[in-house]
Amino acid sequence: MERPSWDQYFMQITRLVATRSTCLRRQVGAVIVKDKTILATGYNGAPRGVTHCDVSGCLREKMQVPSGERHELCRGLHAEQNAIIQAAGHGVNISGATLYCTDSPCVICSKMLINAGVQEIVYGRGYPDQLSLEMLGEAGIRFHHFVEEGC
Repeated sequence: MERPSWDQYFMQITRLVATRSTCLRRQVGAVIVKDKTILATGYNGAPRGVTHCDVSGCLREKMQVPSGERHELCRGLHAEQNAIIQAAGHGVNISGATLYCTDSPCVICSKMLINAGVQEIVYGRGYPDQLSLEMLGEAGIRFHHFVEEGC
């Protein structure tokens, strides 16, 4: 049996992390890696101590907010944000790291990743946010869409 590539290995982990999500619309997982070592993980969901959407219902669904718009109208944090927060909470420097994520980041997450010093982003599904990709490119961050072979 052929061994998976590092990208394939870490993308498998992001999908496992995403299963912890309490979002009703899109389960997203993120893993921050440096030198083939996992530094932090995150999944999308409400902050600690706040009722999760799987209990309270989806505010965005109730308001009919399209995906990729009005990020402030959501109880949850994005997976990338939670991964950055986890690293910061443990005093882990993520400058120079790679972010693996089930989805491409929104513009808010992209700005955070740029300032955190992340150098590369590998993502699975696309996300409807062209400004995000433009800003990542302008900041010199490498990013690419990971597609599983045979999919």
